[in-house]
Amino acid sequence: MSGDLGTTRAAGDGRPWHDDGLLAVRAGEGDEEAFETLVRRYGPVLLTLATRLLGSRTEAEDAVQDSLVSAWRKLPEFRGDAAFGTWVHRIVTNRCLNVLRARRPVTPLDTVPEQPAPDHHDSPARSAETHAAVQALSVAMAGLSPEQRVCWVLRELDGTSYETIAETVGISQQAVRARVFRARRYLTEAMGAWR
Repeated sequence: MSGDLGTTRAAGDGRPWHDDGLLAVRAGEGDEEAFETLVRRYGPVLLTLATRLLGSRTEAEDAVQDSLVSAWRKLPEFRGDAAFGTWVHRIVTNRCLNVLRARRPVTPLDTVPEQPAPDHHDSPARSAETHAAVQALSVAMAGLSPEQRVCWVLRELDGTSYETIAETVGISQQAVRARVFRARRYLTEAMGAWR
């Protein structure tokens, strides 16, 4: 499973592979090229999701790799009840939840991803303030339960619908709304000094 994550190869007859369902079926039958196409298609999105959930690029890369290995093994069981994208998002989300649950309660600051260099037009004071606010948010997010964090990240950072989150996490929409509400309330209180 190597290669550029941004390209899409053509099927054996020269046609581009656009249908995830067909690719999933072919991959489930052992077609590694079909699975590579799915990995290139979904890999970057899954890595972004995992990084947001875990706060660590290294942990996110491990979680996505483990999830893709798991997806490869489970593909023969994939029945297409949900779209392939939803199915693989669920696998990554569950893997990230397991990582979050296994963590110690406090996340060290050195696991916070380093922010890109500030624009040269920003003042040093503004850059320092922005960096401090990002660190404060990372620390505040560490105070969320893994379940709240997953629901909040999927809703607030990824813009995922409540219905899709419920399907991905395997809970009711009402439970998703409650977790997002509690996470928002907690983060609002924790970030009160930054308002």
